[in-house]
Amino acid sequence: MAEAESRLERWLDREIARAQTPRGAAIVIASVSTVMTVGSGLLMTVLDHKNFTTIGQGLWWAVQTVTTVGYGDHVPSNAAGRLVAAVVMLVGIGFLTVITAAITSSFVTRTRDGQHKRGGGAAPATENDVNVINARLDRIEAALLRERP
Repeated sequence: MAEAESRLERWLDREIARAQTPRGAAIVIASVSTVMTVGSGLLMTVLDHKNFTTIGQGLWWAVQTVTTVGYGDHVPSNAAGRLVAAVVMLVGIGFLTVITAAITSSFVTRTRDGQHKRGGGAAPATENDVNVINARLDRIEAALLRERP
């Protein structure tokens, strides 16, 4: 059993490392959401066979729930089914949130990169820049003082 745990831990470490970029996070969340959707649809047919008599009904319910559509044509009637439903809803909300964040992050990154390429990103002033500005201000002040009557 310890070997299976270490394999699982290594797999989780690899997946977490992939999730450190917006694209990687979106892939991981999409994969988890897909597995959750199919798994919960199958599980629902087992846990609440009275309301979900076929695998198709369970999968249809899972897709509705994970996408937060929830038509209500199939709903779990027992506590175990409702617990599965709650988990699926939370995963669905998390999936939508992460996808939205990943898209927004890519837009922000592209905009920032575009500004830097066009020279729109202001670089911090160097000591030489400050000295040049001070010398220019000194010349302007001197010229203004000479022009006074």
